[in-house]
Amino acid sequence: MLPVWRQVGFKLIPLFRSFTISSCSRADPKEVLNTVEFPCDSIRNFSIIAHIDHGKSTLADRLLELTGTISKKAVGSNQQVLDKLKVERERGITVKAQTASMMHVLNARKYLLNLIDTPGHVDFSWEVSRSLAACQGALLLVDATQGVQAQSISVFHIAKERGITIIPVLNKIDMPASQPERVALQLQSTFGVNPNDVLHISAKTGQGVEAVLRAIVERIPPPSASAEKPLKALLFDSHYDRYRGVISLVSLQDGVIRKGDKIASCHTRKKYEVQEVGVMHPEEVPTSSLQPGQTTVQLILEIPSTLSVHQWIHARFSTSKGYGKRTSIFAVKFNSSGLQVYAGIFAVDTNDFIKLEESIKRVRNCLVLSSIASQEVSTQLVLTDRSVSVQRESSSALGQGCRLGFLGTLHMDVFRQRLEDEYDASIIVTAPTVPYKIIYRDKTVVVSNPTEFPEASDFSSSVKEVQEPVVKATVIVPEDYLGEMMELCFAHRAESLDHRYLDAGVTESARIILTCTIPLCEIVTDFFDKLKSKSSGYASFDYEDAGYQRSDLSKMVFLLNGKPVDALALIVHRSAQQDVAKAWVKKLHKVIPRQLFEVPIQAAIGKKIIARETLKALRADVTAGLYGGHYERKMKHLENQKESKRRMKRIGSVDLPQEAFFDILSTKAR
Repeated sequence: MLPVWRQVGFKLIPLFRSFTISSCSRADPKEVLNTVEFPCDSIRNFSIIAHIDHGKSTLADRLLELTGTISKKAVGSNQQVLDKLKVERERGITVKAQTASMMHVLNARKYLLNLIDTPGHVDFSWEVSRSLAACQGALLLVDATQGVQAQSISVFHIAKERGITIIPVLNKIDMPASQPERVALQLQSTFGVNPNDVLHISAKTGQGVEAVLRAIVERIPPPSASAEKPLKALLFDSHYDRYRGVISLVSLQDGVIRKGDKIASCHTRKKYEVQEVGVMHPEEVPTSSLQPGQTTVQLILEIPSTLSVHQWIHARFSTSKGYGKRTSIFAVKFNSSGLQVYAGIFAVDTNDFIKLEESIKRVRNCLVLSSIASQEVSTQLVLTDRSVSVQRESSSALGQGCRLGFLGTLHMDVFRQRLEDEYDASIIVTAPTVPYKIIYRDKTVVVSNPTEFPEASDFSSSVKEVQEPVVKATVIVPEDYLGEMMELCFAHRAESLDHRYLDAGVTESARIILTCTIPLCEIVTDFFDKLKSKSSGYASFDYEDAGYQRSDLSKMVFLLNGKPVDALALIVHRSAQQDVAKAWVKKLHKVIPRQLFEVPIQAAIGKKIIARETLKALRADVTAGLYGGHYERKMKHLENQKESKRRMKRIGSVDLPQEAFFDILSTKAR
């Protein structure tokens, strides 16, 4: 995606306000962290980066225990301390970067270690990028039983581009299947890492974690900042507390922030009053000030892409006009998140639309900070997911709903689960689609809703071509499964396939990196499930944006009794038209209730019908009351019944119930 430049600066004036202490699980609750004790050379800002399920949250738990930030319990008792969302604990994954400040003593000197635990799934790579921008170092965690995987390579290059120090760490060395020596050679061949610099640990048992703390202090450089310079700070995350307002995480590059200071954004020109200041330890802990180089500050700003580690400020809109003369501007080059998947969300009960829209805003609105700052925040937003786009849409079949854009299919599924768990919403999610470029003779339009896609007749008159998004996919798989992976990629229209051996030397357990260019729409449905199935769970997958390319696409509509159902429209490639059409009409045939007249279920592209199923009519036994007599009496009743059904078919309509939509859209089409 194109880089986005944001300029953020703050101006200061003192004012006093109290800080509310939240309950926390620190080892010594009476201890209050004094940020003044930690000059820049005693601060280390770092992240933990890895492929999904390589043990990032477990390592964070052990670091918090060893530094005394949380009480040390029996082995395995502290699990996912920093994963605070219900969906994270249920799925065992991290979907939102979390921060914590720790104090550690080494060689009789006290250090402040600011940690960011990042997600590992490709859908949340934007969280990783924003977090790394606030750090000077990162722990690259690799599972010693699985080795280097696709997302390991992705996050390594993100960290390398930032120019931060990378400490390679092998985890799970206590497992019987671990092969630390072989994985260390993989790190050397893939990243150029010296095997002697690789730390071997078990985050579960705590083995070797002390060496990680020492390496953080000795290898990661301190931040370069000065308290004498004008204030320079970067916002990287935020959330909304319904009782206190917006709380923003900020990295302080220069200057000092104290409770009561007044600040102004040089980008939005809006002014705010700092009401509370503190750090995450791992819960909120009050401090008298935030010193340069520290991370975790909070305020109200509209900055769609910024960075930081752990300093907290609770800020609200200020109407005061008195501001000091200290001003600074900090420009940041940052890649904005690109929305990859779009889907419509509708309430099962159409009367619940207002409640659903409110719930979506509460889960989503993390980036509308400045737009609501001048209001009284009448709609209480739980600003937690800034990477979702929302716009209203309506469907003749499903009623009012919202069209949402997500970073990927897992992001969409997590968002759906949060709506259901946190806000008790009963929803229907339409089939996911991707944004297409429609190039007309006089303009270019991006379309993500199939109902807005041009008809087949438009292609001969006004549409020059259609382009679809493609991604550069990376699959890491054992050599034995290479053939199945190549077949899977070709079946999903992959191009430019290439592969190379990942391991140093060809061995019996050699793994291969397979790269290809594949349309994004091919991987947003069941590609990942097939990938895991064909590789017996050994393959790992990652992808990055590769732009757009020309494609032969058409809009497929489904007709019930000759009338189109807009909510079921699809955009399909010519090579898959027959298969998709047959699969969907069969599904519709199973879920649509039978009517008193015969209902044709058709899949059409333009005026051409490419698949059909017929739903037989319910037939009452009109001759049941006839006993004896001539057979023409029965024929007369049957002919009258046929004529009535023909008349009903002409004027009747088929209402597809919400339950049928739910059954169709809750399962995959292919």
